[in-house]
Amino acid sequence: MKNGNIEQFKHLSQFRDIRDFNNNIEQWMIDLKQKFTKSELIALKRLIRFSAKVAGVCNAKIATIVSATHEKDGMGISRSTFKRMIAKAKAFGLLTVYETERKNGSQSSNLYVFNRYPVKEDVSFSQTIELPKEEKLDCPKTSNLLETNNQDVIDKRNDKKYPQYPQLDASFTSNRVPVEFRDLVKCFYDDYKVIEELWKIIYIKTYYLSYYTQQNKLDLAIDSFKQLIRNVKRGRKVRNIFGYFWGIVEKKLDDEYKSIICEVA
Repeated sequence: MKNGNIEQFKHLSQFRDIRDFNNNIEQWMIDLKQKFTKSELIALKRLIRFSAKVAGVCNAKIATIVSATHEKDGMGISRSTFKRMIAKAKAFGLLTVYETERKNGSQSSNLYVFNRYPVKEDVSFSQTIELPKEEKLDCPKTSNLLETNNQDVIDKRNDKKYPQYPQLDASFTSNRVPVEFRDLVKCFYDDYKVIEELWKIIYIKTYYLSYYTQQNKLDLAIDSFKQLIRNVKRGRKVRNIFGYFWGIVEKKLDDEYKSIICEVA
């Protein structure tokens, strides 16, 4: 691959825009942050900043990135630390690295391309979920909105069939999910997976908001879920409740951020 201006590598970006890139990085960090040392995290965060012009793509030289950590991060890193971080990031699937060459054929700086956070192969994300008709949203009539079909689950390793287990209700929800949120959601989706995935969205979106208390998270979750149900009751077509819920939460946090900026200004 020939080296050149970063703009020529736009086609390699996997993200719609910088916000989409940042959202994916937040999800990656929840899983991987503990895998990197403090110095490696500095290297990674600096690489992320260098990947802003074309969302998720960077062709800066190692020396340039390392130098920036000394000048701007207050704690510089070594070239070997940067390379160690890259090796880990590649192994975890966070990064794809391409070698580039100059016009004369000599090796040039590498091209770093961040990958999207993988969608889990789970019923909650791998399938398109249709919301029921409006009248079925009345509590407590709906206790099984995400019924699965009667097909057998196939073990791909040995092609043996096993009967599908019955759906587990809200009482099986992890104790990491606040009881108040669980009890609200179960009136409409009495399925522990749905409840846990909705709460996971709150966890991801507020992970870096250090000023957010557990009560703040709970208030955000309840308010966002009520808005989701309210919009559905008004006739809004929602094909995937998780993507829709994510959008509601993101909009509320954006509005909160703008409000804080206005107060400071």
